[in-house]
Amino acid sequence: MTQYEYDDQDHMESGGMTFDFRGYLFKVLNLWKLVLLCIGTALVIAYLINVRKQNIYKLDSLITVENDQNPFFTANTSISFNWGGVSGKVGKVITSLQTRTHNEMVVDSLQFYIDYLKEGKYRKLDIYGNSPFYIEIDKGHGQLLNHTLGIRFINDTQFEIFTEFENDAGTVQFYGDKHTDRVSLPVGSFNKTFTIGKPVVLPFAHFTLFTRPEQAISENSEFFIKFSNFDQVVNTYKNAVDTSPFSKESPSVLRLSLSGHNKAKIVAYLNATSAILSRTELERKNLYATNTIKFIDSSLASVNNSLKDVSDEMNTFRKQNKVFDVDAEMTEVSARLREYEMAKEIDQTKLNYLNALDDYLRTKTDYINIAAPSSVGIEEPNIQQSVSKITALAIERQSLEYTMKESSDLFKDLDRRINAEKRVLLETIDATKSTIRLQLKSIQRQVASLESKLSNLPEDQQQYLKIQRKLDISQESYNVYLAKRGEAAIVKAANISDITSIDEAKDIGGGLIGPNKSLNYMMALMVGFFLPMLMIFIIYLLDNTIHGSDEVERLSRIPILGLIGKYKYHNNLVVFEKPKSAVAESFRSIRSSLQFIFKKQEGDEKLGKTIMVTSSVSGEGKTFTSINMATVYALSGKKTILLGLDLRKPKIFDDFEITNDLGIVNYLIGEHTLQEVTSHTNVANLDVIPSGPVPPNPSELLMSDVLTDLIAQLRQEYDMIILDTPPLGLVTDALQLTQFADATMFMVRLDYTKKGMLSLINAKYRMGEVKNISFVLNFYKHKTNHNYGYGYGYGYGYGYGYGVYGNAYHESDKKKGIVGRVKRFIQQI
Repeated sequence: MTQYEYDDQDHMESGGMTFDFRGYLFKVLNLWKLVLLCIGTALVIAYLINVRKQNIYKLDSLITVENDQNPFFTANTSISFNWGGVSGKVGKVITSLQTRTHNEMVVDSLQFYIDYLKEGKYRKLDIYGNSPFYIEIDKGHGQLLNHTLGIRFINDTQFEIFTEFENDAGTVQFYGDKHTDRVSLPVGSFNKTFTIGKPVVLPFAHFTLFTRPEQAISENSEFFIKFSNFDQVVNTYKNAVDTSPFSKESPSVLRLSLSGHNKAKIVAYLNATSAILSRTELERKNLYATNTIKFIDSSLASVNNSLKDVSDEMNTFRKQNKVFDVDAEMTEVSARLREYEMAKEIDQTKLNYLNALDDYLRTKTDYINIAAPSSVGIEEPNIQQSVSKITALAIERQSLEYTMKESSDLFKDLDRRINAEKRVLLETIDATKSTIRLQLKSIQRQVASLESKLSNLPEDQQQYLKIQRKLDISQESYNVYLAKRGEAAIVKAANISDITSIDEAKDIGGGLIGPNKSLNYMMALMVGFFLPMLMIFIIYLLDNTIHGSDEVERLSRIPILGLIGKYKYHNNLVVFEKPKSAVAESFRSIRSSLQFIFKKQEGDEKLGKTIMVTSSVSGEGKTFTSINMATVYALSGKKTILLGLDLRKPKIFDDFEITNDLGIVNYLIGEHTLQEVTSHTNVANLDVIPSGPVPPNPSELLMSDVLTDLIAQLRQEYDMIILDTPPLGLVTDALQLTQFADATMFMVRLDYTKKGMLSLINAKYRMGEVKNISFVLNFYKHKTNHNYGYGYGYGYGYGYGYGVYGNAYHESDKKKGIVGRVKRFIQQI
């Protein structure tokens, strides 16, 4: 063998670092029942989850966001509300849907803080929309939160409230102003009868119950109601509505979708949120018109009072004076004077409006209450556009206050735009006021000129014409304001919301989105399969025991002599008492294999052969093998002796029903003769020398020349000498005995012997400390895949015992019961 080949073999013997995939595969195949059990368990769990989970539905509705212009906005309309387009309106609508204010209005309108329930198979079910009764709560009194109240219908007119109180106090909420309070509760069971349609007055509940005529209620049927915290319900729905564009081609059409367990609730919430959103948007859109109408109403009231005062003054004057005939020329002059005074009144009204607007802009920060300039006859386009822009920006800012922080960059941008527009408006106001003042001075000169012409009339005629002009002016002003007020009301009434529902939510069947039962089953299959595979993989990686012959072949160059199957029996004399068993055949096969070894050895054929049986640690079947190998040779006619050389832990005496009082220790120290320590057994041709009392110096005894002479003497007297030695991996005693062995059997117990133990024997084999050594695999399990390498043979040319012969030659074992099968399955894991 070359140095390279030797190093490669050493690497294999040291255990290697490669992963034995075939071994892992056979381990999985061996534990197929565990994999199947895990898959079955996972599928059962998935089924239990599926049947217990509530169905989840998802429904949607469509709304459109457009710049719907008022049909009364024409070129002849004197009162104009210019909103300046719909830029960013879709984003504002999406933001509005997530505001607390909007969701509070929706929840309050639907009273979703009241749950109607009935008992289901696994839980209480929400029967909103299908409840045979409803309640009207008294919002001025508190309702007990988060506690289920049972409703049992006794007959057509009476019902019973029943519940169980564990605590002596609870929290109630007043849904009028939404505040909460604490109330005392009667601990224990509570039952009380009430009349349908009559108020229920309790310390923890105030409502009136009504039945639905279209739904019959059977006697003793039970339902439940529960009141929830208003703010918690609002928070639940605040971000629940999913909003997305319907398509890229129609970005102004939005799809509103909502998920939940009750489809009736989903439909109600989507339709209510669309209706309230549309109504709120219309109110914002009408805010400018509403402020204008308020301004006109206040001016109209003032003009009306003035008209009433002038009318009273005219009536009083006529009662006190006769009706005069005024010269036609003077009448014409008075009419012209009335026109100027009317123009003066209009300009003064404009000037008053502009002064008030100037003061408002300089002293206020909220600009949503500005009346339209056209309401007082100001037709200056710059002023109208600036006021409209400032109002629109102020309303936009107000709508964002519910979702944005004050330090937001969006607020800063809006404030910058408002301030910029306000500066332009203030400059325009100053210029317009200067123009109006000039007009007033001109009118004042004309009025003074006309009044000088009337000064020649008698005093009473002058007074009459003056009162008449005042009356005409007041009447005309009243008519103008009345017309503008009617026009503004028509414009407001005819206004159209920019948000319109084009496809309301509706339960038409379907909409089920969960639970995904197929996915749950697929996940169960994956978990049920891969989890045991992972467990087996980890166990396989951490497992450092030997399970089959191919592992021994991979880890060592020492040949395998044979197999010994696992056989439960009350003692170790299996070959003697069960000669037709599979285990007995195994030992006969090993005996045959040893003959090949002995034939190749040089020496006197008349001398007896020595077989040493050892192992790495205790418990690997060393004594069991020693006894049965000695028995199988003895039964074949060979004069055989079994020596118990495991001086530290003697075992072989008990199975032959002899004592351990005298043994080889007594012979080695010279206390007794060989004949005195040798025991004859009930097995023909088999003698036994037990180890005897445990000595303080076993190693020194085994190194003595006495033992050497003893072995030489036994070779003369016996055909086969079986040495039951200590474990090679624990003490050095066995190494001292290898000099006497013609063949060494090293026991490897499958599923027990550690792989690292083979490194020890490999090292001693390479160094020549042990010779003629072979492995015997113990505890071989028939019809399992633990020994997954046996199917294709070994190539050593030896017989392997177990499984070589048909079952007709073996004594059949009794079938194991259920407990035994379970135990065997656990051991396989």
